[in-house]
Amino acid sequence: MKKEDKKEIKIKKEDSKNGASELELKIKELTEALQRERADAQNLSRRAEADKLKWASYYKAQIVKELLPTLDAAEKALELSSNEKLDKTAEGMSAVLIKLKKSLEKIGLEKIEAEGKRFDENLHEAISVDESDGEKDVVTKEMQAGYRLGDEILRHSMVVVRR
Repeated sequence: MKKEDKKEIKIKKEDSKNGASELELKIKELTEALQRERADAQNLSRRAEADKLKWASYYKAQIVKELLPTLDAAEKALELSSNEKLDKTAEGMSAVLIKLKKSLEKIGLEKIEAEGKRFDENLHEAISVDESDGEKDVVTKEMQAGYRLGDEILRHSMVVVRR
């Protein structure tokens, strides 16, 4: 073999090595791009799921807020009828009220405890003041129940507070 032929073979080997390293570099770039796209897709999926949960929670709260006046009315009707001897209507109302409360509790509705508790402006709304003797800043009477759904306060308890 001639010296020129050996030189040409060496150049071809170098070219193929350069070509192979260029291909490897291109493969590496494409692999990294694919991994970034996969990560972006996963992040988008997570954000979409979080948004879906947020909206579901929002709509659940709106529905429960709409039902609170019905709950209040049912409790008031039962309270008025329980002052007299319970009749069949009052018994039926009681059963409906119990079922409604259980259904609302299943989806996370909690009544805010008020009477006898220390006044908390985050949970209670003072609508009157009680000037009687006793411990100050204590709720003496609940005028309307307050409710929370998870961490969200749907309605503050309307209360009388001893000052």
